[in-house]
This record gives sequence, structure tokens and C-alpha cells, in this order.
Amino acid sequence: MSTSVRTMGRPLAEEAFGLLRDVCAQIGVDSRGAQLMRLRSNAVFKLRGDTGDMVVRIATAPDALTRLPVVLAVARWLADRGFPTVRPVDEIPGQPIVYGGRAVTFWRYVQSRGRPTTRQLGRVLRSLHREPVPPIALRRLTDPLAEVRHAVENRAEALTSGQRDWLSDRIEELTGRWRGLETGPPVLLHGDAWIDNLLRRQDGHAVLCDWDGVAVGPREWDLVHTYHGQRRFGLSSADVDDFARSYGSDLRLWPGYGTLMEVRDMYAVGIHIRNASGDPFSRQELPRRLDSLTRGDGHARWYMAAPA
Repeated sequence: MSTSVRTMGRPLAEEAFGLLRDVCAQIGVDSRGAQLMRLRSNAVFKLRGDTGDMVVRIATAPDALTRLPVVLAVARWLADRGFPTVRPVDEIPGQPIVYGGRAVTFWRYVQSRGRPTTRQLGRVLRSLHREPVPPIALRRLTDPLAEVRHAVENRAEALTSGQRDWLSDRIEELTGRWRGLETGPPVLLHGDAWIDNLLRRQDGHAVLCDWDGVAVGPREWDLVHTYHGQRRFGLSSADVDDFARSYGSDLRLWPGYGTLMEVRDMYAVGIHIRNASGDPFSRQELPRRLDSLTRGDGHARWYMAAPA
């Protein structure tokens, strides 16, 4: 969930709340009591509407305005097929709603309990990759580092000239190696298949959310997020083993595994380049990630939020 919600230099959270209030007032939805749930590549809020609890997502990625109609269509298509996914709030027409250059979408809130498991994630992804490609004009995942490249070129304030040069060279190298990977046939991809994008419902079943990265491409891209989670974000080897068993294959046995992990490392830097000027956590996390990458440290711990 990737650029800043920012105008006139205001902090990300303040700007996001302002946009939420304005959009909700425009369409007649009560935003009082809104809770900020996440502020990374999207500002994600929970609020109560006339049709029930909703999640509001303020997208900030450079291509959000063109991408989100497809995201909404795929989520509806999958939900209609019985796939375990979140669903847009169809009672709010005209989505995505564009306000102040930002794209805003409304989704049904899923009441969750407890943390889902990597075993559940493996099963859900196995089902997803067996789905046919929907009759929707989906993008092809041909350049996973495109947004990182864009951030390096357009967020000069977040980087030194030396960092920009190193990142540009490294992105070019990894993009060439990505193009040389021998992957399986293209499938319907979630695009950001990390455990945090799986919700465990009250009945224990899991639901996949955050379809912003949906695309057609190599299944390996969806799988690598869990392995990368062990490398950088605290998942255990048992978590990864459970994931591999439930999915039915182990990415660690694939010859392109090392390259894909390095691509995923670089992918995970882009969000903090984009958000650094408006988000205190990104300003703290970006140097940590850049330092470990430039030193070639493949096991330094990274964080999704400020350590307690």
C-alpha cells in the first residue's frame, strides 16, 4: 500500500485527514470519528457510513488515477466468483472519486480477529493463481521497479546526489537481471501479496485485500513477498516453510530466487523515498534501508512502523 499525500508541505497524516473530510462532505458521507489505520502507499481510514463500516483508501501512487478503475473491477469480478476478497462499496457510485488530484475508493470493512497465518496466505495465493485472467484490461508486470525509478528521479529532496546515482545504477542493473529471469506462464497477480494484506475474519477464514498492484505476470512476484518477510521483517523460517507447503512449491528452489529477492529489496525502498518529505517514519526508515543496501547487508532488519 506508495507516494506521499502532500500539498504545501503539510505532514502526510494531516493532509490525509483533510482530504478525507473534504471528499466525504462532497458525497454526503459522515467522516466524524474516522480512524487512520495505515499510512504507507495509501492513507487508509475506517469510518462508519449509512451502509455499514467502510474502509476509505486515498491512493497516492503516480499511476493511481488510471489504475484504480481496473482495481475496482477486478475486486468485484473476483468477489462475484466467490474468491475471498474485500469488495468495494457499490452504493457509492462513480469510484474512484477524484479530489485534489487524488483518487479515493470506498471498501467494505472486514471485521477481523487475530493474525492470519502464512499457511492461509499460501492457500489463498494458490487459489488466486488458478483463477483465469479476467476479461479486464489489466497491466502486465514487466518492470516491477518502475515506481522506484520514478521516485528516485522525482523526489530529489529525499536523497543525496550520491544516493541518487547509486540507486539509478542499481535499478538499471536489477531491471536487466529481472528481464533475464525464466519464469512460469503469466497468471493473475495480487501484486503485493504480503501477510499484512490478508485479513482473518471472525470465522477464521482469510480474505485478501489491497489490490492496488493487481496485474498479469509471473507468479514468483506474488510468492517472493513472504520469503522477503523472513529476510527483512521478522517472519520465521517456520512461517516460510508453512507458506511453501500450503502453496505447493518452494521459491527457494527456483534458480532466479536470489535475483528476485534483490529486486524485492529495491522495491521496498521506493515508498520511503516518496514519503520522506511528509512522513517522520519514512525519514527514519529510508536511511536504514539505504545503508543496508549500499553495504550489501542482505539480512539487516527493516520495519513497517517505528519500533516500540
